Amino acid sequence: MNTTAGSFALLGSITPDDATVVKKLRDAGAVILGKTSLSEWANFRSENMTNGWSGRGEQATSAFYPQGDACGSSTGSGIASSIGLAAASLGTETDGSIVCPGSRSNLVGIKPTVGLTSRHLVIPISQNQDSVGPMCQSVADVAAILTIIAGRDNEDNFTLAQPEKVPDYSQHLNANGLRGARIGVLRKIFANSTFGGYPDYIISEFNKTIEEIFIKLGAIIIDPADLDTADEIATAEHELIVLKYELKDGINQYLSQLKSIPSNTTTLQDLINFNIAHPDLELPPGRDNQNLFLEAQNTTNLQDLIYTNALASDFDLGRRRGIDATLKKYNLDALIAPTEGFTSSPPGIAGYPIITVPLGFLPNDTKVTTNENTASLKLPIWPAPNFPFGLSFIGTAYSEAKLIELAYSYEQATQHKRRGMPFEAAIPKTQLTDILCPK
Repeated sequence: MNTTAGSFALLGSITPDDATVVKKLRDAGAVILGKTSLSEWANFRSENMTNGWSGRGEQATSAFYPQGDACGSSTGSGIASSIGLAAASLGTETDGSIVCPGSRSNLVGIKPTVGLTSRHLVIPISQNQDSVGPMCQSVADVAAILTIIAGRDNEDNFTLAQPEKVPDYSQHLNANGLRGARIGVLRKIFANSTFGGYPDYIISEFNKTIEEIFIKLGAIIIDPADLDTADEIATAEHELIVLKYELKDGINQYLSQLKSIPSNTTTLQDLINFNIAHPDLELPPGRDNQNLFLEAQNTTNLQDLIYTNALASDFDLGRRRGIDATLKKYNLDALIAPTEGFTSSPPGIAGYPIITVPLGFLPNDTKVTTNENTASLKLPIWPAPNFPFGLSFIGTAYSEAKLIELAYSYEQATQHKRRGMPFEAAIPKTQLTDILCPK
């Protein structure tokens, strides 16, 4: 199978081995069916890329609305699992790339604590933010897959900091998990449809579920339980600085490990040059920018004070004065907010876990906004009727067991995912056995 981040530059390249998480799945008996489409280079080539577009895969779209924006960057992982092409799929999240496509594909998706799952031979953006996690139809499936892929790996030093024993997350599927749990509501910035750029209906359903589900299940709700750093997180540039520096370092390291690269792209600069030389493949109209690649190439190294100060600021805003301070201040088990908007950013810069669970579907009267380029450039559409949306639980480092317990309790009480279906044309008519085992 090709590992290309959606780019023709890596077509035919050969990795020295399976990624560690793939090895773990194979060893557990999983059948690896294939790779899915994604937002090229995990949506970090340019700021005008569309979710789900890549040179190799072109524009991936939602199974819940024709030409719909299924979010990204793990776009295809969400789509594939949402229509039953796979029992589970993996994604990598730097900031939102599992929970957002999971939310818009009516799935459960968890981004683990950075270092709980190995990133060895996973194409990177950021060593401090990237985390591999599963997207599945249920919390139980997510718990089972996470138990398999978690654990230490000498090829990824970040995993060596995790607790010695990996929990069996399936033992934390407690339907009464919300009883007595102290849950804080992230109102400022994060549960804000205007700031987050999503329909008010999502906030309405979020508020309703707090009253009708959380409280009735015995949860103790602290509302609001805002991060003191919310405004700073929303406006600071530290995260972007960190990602640019770490992209250059990480991509160059990854490329150096490959056994063969037919395009001879061995550095980030080579990738930039490849795109310029092949605009028909990599820089078509509407996706003709690579400003983030160029800005990353202009960084120095990970000893630069600009980088180290930005990273320290991220940890301060996301961890010390952010999530950890808020959990301690209100004595909370977890924080909640709608998955849309900026909810993934605090755990993103902190390297902390977040799990999304289905919350609802946008109503039939949701206004669809398009422009003169939507059809000609095949730009994905969002919001739109029937689009799923999720609710996220956020915790401190290595709190996955607690988050799974809370998410499972919520899921079992609601079964929101059963209220909507993909549109008819998106539902596969061919069985996998017809392709893999033709008569």
